[in-house]
Amino acid sequence: MAKDKHKKKKHKGAGSEAADGTGNGNGNGTGTDAAAPGKLSGKEYAKQLLKLQVELCHLQTWVKAKGLRVIVLFEGRDGAGKGGTIKAITERVSPRVFRIAALPAPSDREKSQMYMQRYMQHFPSAGEVVLFDRSWYNRAGVEPVMGFCSKEQHERFLQRCPEFERYIVDGGITLIKFWLEVSNKEQEKRFLARITDPVRQWKLSPMDLPSRTLWYDYSRARDRMLEATDTGFAPWVIVRSDDKKRARLNAIAHLLSVIPYKKLPREKIDLPKRAKKRAYDDEAAIKDRRFVREVF
Repeated sequence: MAKDKHKKKKHKGAGSEAADGTGNGNGNGTGTDAAAPGKLSGKEYAKQLLKLQVELCHLQTWVKAKGLRVIVLFEGRDGAGKGGTIKAITERVSPRVFRIAALPAPSDREKSQMYMQRYMQHFPSAGEVVLFDRSWYNRAGVEPVMGFCSKEQHERFLQRCPEFERYIVDGGITLIKFWLEVSNKEQEKRFLARITDPVRQWKLSPMDLPSRTLWYDYSRARDRMLEATDTGFAPWVIVRSDDKKRARLNAIAHLLSVIPYKKLPREKIDLPKRAKKRAYDDEAAIKDRRFVREVF
């Protein structure tokens, strides 16, 4: 299948202002920055993140009002920061609108199905944004590198995936694909933290350690994936993720920039007063019940 030329567009929307505040929000970055920016303070990060999260709430209202369907894919090496970026996006929005799909290893039944089948059941309905924490692109990365699929299955996926994604986009779904790129040195640092830090040890998966020794195999798999599936109708965007804070801000800013939306007016709401009808001492009614011990 001939690959479309990717024509870059700058989308107008209420998210553009917030996006511009973080540097790369317009999606037009070339990956050839002259110099790396300085370290972002926690205070500045929180300030910028809150601005973007407010815009995500406006986007959420727009998605619901217009019945939009959006899929956002997060791919990258182990330890690239996919989970943290997704958490930053979903922290202040409704889980009924922004849904996370993080699928486990396929069951025996799922292995007998068409490969894309188990992902399609998580696709959005009207008024939903689905965030895939890894996706059908497992077939382009971890599966061929770790020997979980045959060479023929890998090649067939790379050939057919653009056709599948064309079907998604032509069906009216907005498809956004993020690749989070972490360096060798930073991945090593994060894996060592997962080994020694009790609150991070749960993140260490059986796939993490082999991914260190197979670094260049994953690099070649990444390169082939990008070459075969970076199309004009479903382009990949790469997020440099050695700096987690900047990566999250830049990813959210890009997301806001590629979905045109407006801040919709909200109806004025008056909070009603508590009615006195059938009033009683409801606090005294539970005074002798069992409460959690107040340690703090």
